[in-house]
Amino acid sequence: MTDPKPKKTVTLSVADHDRDSANLRYVYPVISRRAGGVSVGINLNPNNACNWRCIYCQVPDLTRGTAPPVDLAWLEKELHDFLHELLHGDFMQSRVPQGMRHINDIALSGNGEPTSSAEFAQVIALVARVRAAVGLPDTVKTVLITNGSLIHRDTVKNGLRAMAQLNGEVWFKLDRASESGMLRVNDTHTTMDKVREHLTIAIALCPTWLQTCWFAVDGVSPSMQDEEDYLAFIALLLRQGHKLQGVLLYGLARPSMQADAPRLSALPKTSLEAFARRIGELGLPVKVSQ
Repeated sequence: MTDPKPKKTVTLSVADHDRDSANLRYVYPVISRRAGGVSVGINLNPNNACNWRCIYCQVPDLTRGTAPPVDLAWLEKELHDFLHELLHGDFMQSRVPQGMRHINDIALSGNGEPTSSAEFAQVIALVARVRAAVGLPDTVKTVLITNGSLIHRDTVKNGLRAMAQLNGEVWFKLDRASESGMLRVNDTHTTMDKVREHLTIAIALCPTWLQTCWFAVDGVSPSMQDEEDYLAFIALLLRQGHKLQGVLLYGLARPSMQADAPRLSALPKTSLEAFARRIGELGLPVKVSQ
């Protein structure tokens, strides 16, 4: 294998999730404010293609589409070599701020919807092999960050079953809990019934958190109706016996790369915390990241 990208040296920070920071095709490290350490990302969408177009997305040149075919051998070598470097080399000391020098998770995220990859289940099997080969501690999570739209596919469900054996978690996107809200924020015409169906599949197969980005548009905060829709969605889910792990509530830390960017702004920490308290009253843990 030859390195397909020019070399560069980058000190990692929560404000920069550059997919090229390690000069690799599929693997990239980030400092995750939600994870609180180094998250080893796997980007299955190097073509910047996604089936949604969230208005806060930080991916440049985002296009509608699916993940391209994955070179599984290349990915396995990259992941193996990079995890070995994190565990035994000087990457942590030279590139990661003090206090963040531990591996929190391997995260399938990247520049589009990772479950759109036809090789998704094979990638999870690959992650399991590499974890065992490098002796990665069981405490390191395997995380899928997803919009949940393709959870119903057999290859995704098989992958989630395998993830559950790898200290796995699903972070399932729910930025708004109404069809009009999802169209406005995520540019998708999905229905809330479909979202609920896919979320319940995820919960049944692997521990699942909701991840919610809460921000202002044109200087206007999410409405009280937005909050009520969200709380009602969760309350019904809990009444039906579907056990969520909790909610990851976060604001805008990095600028959007979409045309809507000038319209978006972060909310004060007090606003996020107030909404978090309302969610917590339903009996769910809430982790807030501004």
